[in-house]
Order: sequence, then structure tokens, then C-alpha cells
Amino acid sequence: MQEGTKRIYLESPYKVEFEAQVVEKVIWEKKPALILDQTCFYPESGGQPCDKGTINEVEVLKVLEDEARIIHLLAEDISSDKITGKIEWQTRFDHMQQHSGQHILSQSFHELLGAETLSFHLGEAISSLEMDIRKISEEEVENVERRANEIVFQDREIKCYFIPEEKIGSVPLRRPPKKKGLIRVVEVSDFDFSACGGTHVHRAGEIGLIKILKLERIRNNVRFEFICGKRTLEDYLWKNRILRELSTRFTVNEGEILNTVEKLSSDLKSQKRKGKKMQEKIAQYEAQEIIQETKEKIIKELFVDKTPEEVRFLVLNIIRKGDFVVLFGLKGEERGHLILGCSENINIDMREIVPLVSPLIKGKGGGRSSLVEIAGEEIANLEQALERAFEFIKKKMGLDL
Repeated sequence: MQEGTKRIYLESPYKVEFEAQVVEKVIWEKKPALILDQTCFYPESGGQPCDKGTINEVEVLKVLEDEARIIHLLAEDISSDKITGKIEWQTRFDHMQQHSGQHILSQSFHELLGAETLSFHLGEAISSLEMDIRKISEEEVENVERRANEIVFQDREIKCYFIPEEKIGSVPLRRPPKKKGLIRVVEVSDFDFSACGGTHVHRAGEIGLIKILKLERIRNNVRFEFICGKRTLEDYLWKNRILRELSTRFTVNEGEILNTVEKLSSDLKSQKRKGKKMQEKIAQYEAQEIIQETKEKIIKELFVDKTPEEVRFLVLNIIRKGDFVVLFGLKGEERGHLILGCSENINIDMREIVPLVSPLIKGKGGGRSSLVEIAGEEIANLEQALERAFEFIKKKMGLDL
């Protein structure tokens, strides 16, 4: 049986520098790696990422568990058998804040709603909890948030200790432990008891503000995204910066921004409706003008100064006013468009053209028998694509134009 690595972080999470003896050098995930007799580096485990830092000034890329051993993957090999490890403190403390905050948040959900924590993920920017909740109101979310922060403001002690498996019944654990043997308990004084091997702060006040950012339904449960501590401060700073900027631009108080945006949104929708009606009227006039000027049944043209919607209106108005086939192209800034239509009295399925011209403009499209649209990135080939569609229609109609 392999001897395990002593985990200094379990007893001393604030310790950021340590010395150790190299027990074994290995290649792990194609990287040089060390197994030490003891370490301060926390390995990836329990939803918490590993620590960052250096060993003998060499970057530690990843820290993993291999049963009782801890594997330190390095950026390059180290020759010495004695090492000095240094933990990157900002990352360690951030993880301590998030993980301790999660315990308090989970127990707040459990206390107020009877909800169990199904999974926890400590992300680089945002952490998440999946709870066995079918539905939850905004008021309930806010109550949970207030309760969690109440525990933080009380600055309750957070202590970690080990209990033999046979005595675990003496501790009111929120969830049964997954491991056997000696169980590590993380206790938030008179509030939460959890089996956990992570790194935690010593007092709840160190966590800082706990903030739930959003929730989403997943697998008949609810996933909550949250942040704690410095992450919450940074989140508040950029959001407040945006509010101040919007307040200045709209010349309103911050509390009036939402009403102002709603009014602007309503006005914009109204203007879009008016604009659409105007586009339709313009398309009617243009269609009539094109019909009067042409003597052909097939109308082909390439535009550069219209939107796809304007061209679509134009095609529809022409094919409704007589027996025509309309082949229009549009050169956009980034994409080319083909909008092809025919009157109902003309027995042609325009969908047959799509596979003939789509490859020319590296596009995709579709539609109904009387109208198809194709968009592609090869703008330079639009004229060639229109010409191919033109030849196809001539053949279908038996015309010699």
C-alpha cells in the first residue's frame, strides 16, 4: 500500500509556504510531476479547483489526487529532492471564501426551504449550486440570501475537525458522508455541519457578501449561480459603473433607469412597426415601377443599397401583381443574399434552385415553392449565382430570352 501525502492545508489553510521531501518523480499527463511527503497544495476535489503556485520557483500546472497521494504537475522538471512550495494566496483565499460561502448558502436553503444540495462547482469567476427544488419564488431566493448573509455578519466561527466513522452520528451532518473511516467535519458554529475536505476560512466574516446572481432550471432541479467576497465587490463595481453611465446618458436617477429603458423599448417597437409599414409602401411603388419598365417574365437584378427585408418586400409585391419570376440578389457587407420568387400561376418550384446556386456563394437557404432565400459568405459569386438561377428558370419556362 502506497504511503499517502500529508495534507498541510487541512490543518493550516492560511499557510502559503512549506518545505517538503520529494518521495517520487513521475510523468503524469505527459508532464513532469512530483509526489511529496507533505504539501500545502490543495488538489482538484469536491467541486473545488486546485491551488496555484510554484515549487522551487517552477510553476505548478495542476494538482491531482491519486488515492492517498497528491500529484503535482510541473511546467518543467526539478532536479532537487528537497523543495520549497509557495501557494498563490489570492487564489487560495478566493477559494476559501467561495467554499465556506457555499456551506452557509446550502444550509440556508436547507433551513428555510428544506432543500438538499445535489452538486457544487467552484468556478473561476462564478460558482454554482444545484438544489433539489422544483420551483422557487424571487422572495424565497431573497430570504435565503438574507439568511446566509446574516450568518456572515454575525462572524460565526468556522472550525474543522476529524471524527471517527462510528461516532459520526453524534454530529448533525447536513448530508451523509461519502467517505469511510476518519471523517473531516466543517462546522459553522451552531448553524451547519458538513463532511468536507476543502479549504475554509476561520470566521464567517472573512467570506464577505454572498450574492446569488441567477438561477436556471436543470434536470427538474434548480441551479443557482453565486459569488462571495472579493468577487462580489468586483461584480458590484462594474454593475454600479454601468448604472452611473446609464443614469448620466438618460439624465435620470438610477432608480428611474428601468422605466426609462422600458419606455425607449416601447418607442423603438412602435417605430419599427411604422418603419415596416413604410417599407411595404415603398416596395409597392418600386414593384409597380419595375413592372411598368419591364417587358420580360423573368426579372433579375443585383442590389447593394437595400436590406434583405426590403428586397423580400419587393419580391413579394412583384409576384403578387402578375405572372413573374423574380431573381434578386443583395450584396451585404459580410454576406450575400439571394431572394427568389415566382407568381402562383407559374408552375415552378423555386426550392429546386437552392442546391444549384448555394455552393457558388457558400450559402444555405430554403423556403416554400414560391419564395426561397439563400445567404452565403462568397459575395463575389452573387452575379454568377443569379445567372445560373436565370438559366434554370429559362429552361423550365421554355423561354429563349
